[in-house]
Amino acid sequence: MWDFSIGSALGMMMRTLPFIIFRMAVYFGIAVGYILVTGTGAGIGYGIGGFGEADFQATSTFWGGAIGFGIFGAIMYWIREYILYVVKAGHIAVLVELIDGKPMPGGKRQISHASDVVKQRFAQTSVLFGLDQLIKGVIGAITGLVRGVLTILPIPGAQQLASILHAFLRVAIGFIDEVILAHAIRTGSTNPWGSAKEALVLYGQNYKVMLKNAAWLAIFVYGLGFVVFLVMLAPAALVVYLMPGAWSAGGIVFALLFAWAVKAALLEPFAIACLMQVYFRTIEGQQPDPEWDARLEQMSAKFRELKARALDGARGQADGAGDPRPA
Repeated sequence: MWDFSIGSALGMMMRTLPFIIFRMAVYFGIAVGYILVTGTGAGIGYGIGGFGEADFQATSTFWGGAIGFGIFGAIMYWIREYILYVVKAGHIAVLVELIDGKPMPGGKRQISHASDVVKQRFAQTSVLFGLDQLIKGVIGAITGLVRGVLTILPIPGAQQLASILHAFLRVAIGFIDEVILAHAIRTGSTNPWGSAKEALVLYGQNYKVMLKNAAWLAIFVYGLGFVVFLVMLAPAALVVYLMPGAWSAGGIVFALLFAWAVKAALLEPFAIACLMQVYFRTIEGQQPDPEWDARLEQMSAKFRELKARALDGARGQADGAGDPRPA
């Protein structure tokens, strides 16, 4: 079935409990922020609607809430690099050290230690964010290869099956990009582009094992996320009831936000811990296959860009400078 140990993953989460609490504070804070700003927008819309008829008031309340939701969404768009840098990469850094058996500080020191590790590997948030985007593009190309193989099989309905599988794999690979970042952190290389390129080639030559385990984890994570969504419908409906006007869509939206917060704070690190076990165990003793290197270069423009940046980074190190390209 799967190749990871659920017990070991849960043990890693317990040993990084300060980071789990930190993640919960960040992601639940984001969910509450959405609710507060949306509620404020709905309240302003309700107040403006008081100058008109009941239908106008209902419409202005809805659009006030929608505008508030959109404003907070824009804020989240601009701070997404910071969240990746501090929250996600920081937790990956301490998980990597746990897998390698290194001593781990407790409490707030664990978070500051992780921040130092990330800064050593990625001097700027833009470098890590740019690298993450390239990694996602290459992984997407590999899943596209799987879909391409299915569509040429002489099976009735193969194309429809391939479309469904591709959509599912796009969900599953959401965990894999952070495992590639884990390899970049684990190698200790000062050229993150080069270590990510190597990690992607190793992933490509072992994609069957990785996608199988990612698929199982997607079922676990999104299945539990759906249960959380159902549980959160009642308190979310209460929040909507307390808001001015009838913002009927709010209950579902807020329940989705709470479910997303649980997924991001608790379920995602569990999935990443599981996949890190599989990935590091699978690639142990392996070298990047030149054939897979060439295949990825042929199928993915993102990989070609990553490879160019890795070469530039290597030249910069030889010259005593960093990557000359902006991230």
